[in-house]
Amino acid sequence: MSGKEKVVHFKYLFADDYNPVYVNGAHGGISPQGEIVVNFYFERRPLPHEETYVFEGTGQPARKTDVRPPDHEENIIRYVSTGVVMNLETAKLFHEWLGEHIMMLEQIRNEGTQR
Repeated sequence: MSGKEKVVHFKYLFADDYNPVYVNGAHGGISPQGEIVVNFYFERRPLPHEETYVFEGTGQPARKTDVRPPDHEENIIRYVSTGVVMNLETAKLFHEWLGEHIMMLEQIRNEGTQR
C-alpha cells in the first residue's frame, strides 16, 4: 500500500425496526428542492370489509350472499410502506448500482435457461 492510499472500513448499523418489504412499483418525481423522491408500493386487490355466507347442515359455508362494499373489486390498493429522497449525485450512483445488479441477475437467469 502506497503512502497515498487509505483503507476505510464501513460498518453497517441496522435500526431496531429494520424490516425489508416487497414492492412491485414506485411513484414519485422531483421535489421542489430539486431532489428525487421515490415512494415504493405493493399493489394488490382490496379485501372486502365484510362478507356474508349462508351455512347449511354440513357446517361449511354453502354460498356467499353479500359483500361490502359491493364495488371493492373495482379498485386496486397501492400500499405505500416506505420512500426515499436523494440528491442527483446519489440518484446517479443508485442508478449505476441498480443497473449492475440487473445485468448480473439477467446473466444468472440466462445461464439457467441454457442448461
